[in-house]
Amino acid sequence: MVSLAALWLPILLSAVVVFVASSIIHMLLPYHRSDYRQLPDEDRVLTALRAANLKRGLYVFPFCTHKDMKSPALIEKYKQGPVGHITILPNGPPVMSKFLIQWFVYCLVISGVVACIAVSTLPSGAPYKIVFHVVAIAAFLAYGLGQLSNGIWKGQTWSSTIKEVFDGLVYALLTAGIFGWLWPR
Repeated sequence: MVSLAALWLPILLSAVVVFVASSIIHMLLPYHRSDYRQLPDEDRVLTALRAANLKRGLYVFPFCTHKDMKSPALIEKYKQGPVGHITILPNGPPVMSKFLIQWFVYCLVISGVVACIAVSTLPSGAPYKIVFHVVAIAAFLAYGLGQLSNGIWKGQTWSSTIKEVFDGLVYALLTAGIFGWLWPR
């Protein structure tokens, strides 16, 4: 039986490698550049949103409760549009260091949970191929398949969602390779 403490290096190293890979994917490769669009007449829209004095949070429009979903007035609002979700962040420039630290901690958590799955299913000395297989599946569940809910529930375009799932596959394969390489013998 492998102890979780014995996996500190693959946990840390896989988090670092995923962090670096995600930076390369998002800063150097062009395929995510079309994921976000500018609002038409942005200044006018921002002025209207500013006047609403929105607090941080996720807003849905048109807003309704479950009991209102079939009301003719709400159905008409949906038909007229726009229909959407908007996330309001705190005012001020984005603090990239905060986002990057949170992303790295997230990568560490995923690697830690993947390690918990691996130690409960794999013996010491397990072959690289078996370790790779188990870790890749567990990591892909977190990094890749978890992204599908954004396409289902939050209206994210399917092209953006599929790109995120692909990124998750890359992160899972990198994580699996490191765990397979450093698995205790």
